[in-house]
Amino acid sequence: MELQQKPTYLELQAVEAYLGPRQVFRELSLQLRRGEHTAILGPNGAGKSALIKLLSRELYPVVKPGSWLRIFGEERVNLWDLRARIGLVSQDLQAGYSGGVLASDVVLSGYFGSVGLGRSHLVTARQRQRVRQLMEELGLADLGQRPYAQLSDGQRRRLLLARALVHGPQVLVLDEPTNGLDLKAKHQLLAILRQLSQSGTTLLLVTHQIEAIIPEIERCVLLKQGVVVGDGPSSELLRDAPLSALFDTPLQVLSSGGYRQVLPAVAIAPAD
Repeated sequence: MELQQKPTYLELQAVEAYLGPRQVFRELSLQLRRGEHTAILGPNGAGKSALIKLLSRELYPVVKPGSWLRIFGEERVNLWDLRARIGLVSQDLQAGYSGGVLASDVVLSGYFGSVGLGRSHLVTARQRQRVRQLMEELGLADLGQRPYAQLSDGQRRRLLLARALVHGPQVLVLDEPTNGLDLKAKHQLLAILRQLSQSGTTLLLVTHQIEAIIPEIERCVLLKQGVVVGDGPSSELLRDAPLSALFDTPLQVLSSGGYRQVLPAVAIAPAD
């Protein structure tokens, strides 16, 4: 299927948006399409997290003529429907859970769009079965009754991934998914993301870490100070010159097995 034939799940046209008093986007235009795995890449402060908040409806753009934000083709979105179609794994979400929440309840809370379970949340046997299935698939089967505080960062990240998958979403959004993970946990998570990308789930990876971009990510959007400075095939943008300009430092990109690593392009002399 050609790129232009794929339906959009996010369409931004001349969007202006603020986080508090700070303007993060002035005239942002961008289209993201189902079936196209995409990385949003940029330095800290580029507007990556704000873009996620626009997609999750935590942030609303300024209403003005000639500007719009459409999610799955609609300007008005039912949040419950949106949560079923878009799964989210983020640093903010991971930090939001209290230490006493059981691991299985973290995943179950995905059904209610909540952080943990409350007395009003009525969990069905079918939902519990789905959670057990996901936890087993993600290597978490033995952790269901363990408190959140006793889990490693890698286990917590996979729990949030299971939470994001409870509805079988069409799009999975990952905000800096490998931050804070050791090598084993990082490689485990990337292997799971590769499986998901090959099984029909559209991935949107938002990161500043080039090594987190799996080989299946075919499109990169380079974001800097709220402006798209590059948009195209990963093979063209994940190179020395575009990345050096994006991060304002000389960089050298090395590739192996579809993954990329970034090194300083200029050797720094050791201190005396």
